[in-house]
Amino acid sequence: MHEPVCVEICVGSSCHLKGSAEIVEKLQKYVADNHLEDEIILMGSFCTGRCNREGVTIIVNEKAFTGLTPGKIDEFIETEIMSKVGKEGV
Repeated sequence: MHEPVCVEICVGSSCHLKGSAEIVEKLQKYVADNHLEDEIILMGSFCTGRCNREGVTIIVNEKAFTGLTPGKIDEFIETEIMSKVGKEGV
């Protein structure tokens, strides 16, 4: 059995202003539409201390990604989240 992928979205002030609420909604919809509730754990976080001029910070299994915007999130889901779903030793 593998561990679920942990996805932590910053919802602090700076990230909120840069679209974190929309990103959270997109991630929640993706997980629900694809029945991935047991594979992906979504969590909110206040400031991660990685503020960037553009976009939101998301941490996937303790690895931080900065500068994510609602327009970039679909590609991010495929490359950084789904690539870890179902793999041993995630």
